[in-house]
Amino acid sequence: MNLRHKILVCSAIAIFDNNNLREHNVTDNSISAPTSRQYVHINDDKSLSILEQPIPQLQADEVLIKVCGAGVNRGDLMQRQGLYPPPADASPVMGLEVSGIVIAVGAAVNDRSIGDRICALTHGAGYCEYTTVPASQCIAVPDSVSLLDAAALPEALFTVWHNVFQRCSLTAGETVLIHGGSSGIGTMAIQMAKVIGATIYATAGTDEKCALCEALGASKTVNYKTGDFETELPPVNVILDMAGGDFFQKNINLLAPDGRVSTIAMVRGFQADINFLPMMVKRLIITGSTMRPQSFANKAQMALEISEHIMPAIVSGEIKPVIDSIYALSDVEKAHERMGSGEHAGKVILAVDESMA
Repeated sequence: MNLRHKILVCSAIAIFDNNNLREHNVTDNSISAPTSRQYVHINDDKSLSILEQPIPQLQADEVLIKVCGAGVNRGDLMQRQGLYPPPADASPVMGLEVSGIVIAVGAAVNDRSIGDRICALTHGAGYCEYTTVPASQCIAVPDSVSLLDAAALPEALFTVWHNVFQRCSLTAGETVLIHGGSSGIGTMAIQMAKVIGATIYATAGTDEKCALCEALGASKTVNYKTGDFETELPPVNVILDMAGGDFFQKNINLLAPDGRVSTIAMVRGFQADINFLPMMVKRLIITGSTMRPQSFANKAQMALEISEHIMPAIVSGEIKPVIDSIYALSDVEKAHERMGSGEHAGKVILAVDESMA
């Protein structure tokens, strides 16, 4: 079942006094902090079930979030198949991003309060009713964005900021090619690059998806199934690569002198035959990253920079999350099917608590 809802005001939730929780005044409308949560479990046969488990102990630097929505990412599908195991210190429960309401804060947290509307990059455990997250990885959700739509923000914001702006240093007046421009990350990358004043090109797999990229701000698009971006586009300064495989040499050939490419996914393959001579002659920078294994300090710095440089454009409406579809948590298998089909444009979202959306 595909769902879309509007925000309802959530009542505050009280917290118990223990070593890791700061004391708060409790009103008559408050309820006890929960001790268990429903979550999506990966069965031995790779099917999914909704089970119940205790909520982890809240640490001093964390907040407890009542989850409204959780973003569905390709990494979740890979984890389900055993191809993207979580770090040793991460939750084995799927889910890399959430939106929701803060219902408890750790003793060392001074910049978040009960009742705050936030979205957050998680250390796993996004597919849950409640989740604990480092407070430093939370970003305030403006009133102009619905809480459910905000579930589409964190992974895309952090990934694009880190790769396009921190690693590849895209600046105003430069050109950028965004592969997979109609994906959740791609649609965000186009809008963020537009806000900073770059010229944007994009690839996508259908003419309709190319039209979406152009509507978001791409100056020119290439349907990679019928065209050749290497010959149809001018040299570019930066490439955000989600393809890998046979696209990688084309990326190197297309980059302008002193160009930069960052690879964040390899949907066309993990290996490629590369001619390194153009890289040397043009002084190219070739990099890449995954978000999940990065340090909490790195993610905290990203959150600060995103809040300063990008969130004002989200508040004003210049940047908006692009939502493909929304599924109830009980329909998580269907959400994964949609994500795995490659037919989606924008983000696929799980509505964890429909009453909050």
